[in-house]
Amino acid sequence: PTMGGLLILTAVVPTTLLWADLRNSFVWIAIVAMCAFGAIGFWDDYVKMAKKRSLGLTARGKLGLQIALSLAIGALLYFMSYEGLFSTRLVFPFVKSFAPFLGIFFPLLVVLVLTGASNAVNLTDGLDGLAIGSFLIASATFTILAYAAGNAIVADYLGIANVKGAGELTIFCGSLVGASLGFLWYNGHPAEVFMGDVGSMALGGALGTIAILIKQEFMLVIVGGLFV
Repeated sequence: PTMGGLLILTAVVPTTLLWADLRNSFVWIAIVAMCAFGAIGFWDDYVKMAKKRSLGLTARGKLGLQIALSLAIGALLYFMSYEGLFSTRLVFPFVKSFAPFLGIFFPLLVVLVLTGASNAVNLTDGLDGLAIGSFLIASATFTILAYAAGNAIVADYLGIANVKGAGELTIFCGSLVGASLGFLWYNGHPAEVFMGDVGSMALGGALGTIAILIKQEFMLVIVGGLFV
């Protein structure tokens, strides 16, 4: 199967809905972002299979959909900052004294991170187990970072941004780890299942969204160095 990414989505979404606090807005943002980027990838895969076009959607069309979706997420987070539910501050790793507020420019950062992350994972998906193996390591790292960001004491001790409510994203990230581990068993050489764009773009969008929500955009570049 060339759209095995659907298996990952059907493992992550129900798990998160069962175990996470659904009153937490971050959980819903992460789920919707992952599914929306997955929908773009699904459309691309469908065009390749049904229309017999090897390239699927045009590069301009795919990028346009990614930017529009990223802008919508960025605008939502920007308006959440007015309610005190989120901060548009840009946090630099290992630097406590410099964390500027981006304000109206924050959605542009979201576009850069989300389109970059979703395309980076998509481009990495080629060799058997390469993308999912790398994503497994990255999602495990962000599971720890999400827990740390949501715990004021741990965040202060580690010198990272404390984001109220981010701890619930630990469940989402943990489900990504479990789904990736299960998928890797069938995607390792010789691969029996391929994730396709529906999987790679969904996973990239999920990883980028987590990085934005827990204020670790720069850490994403380091943790996802292989994708970069």
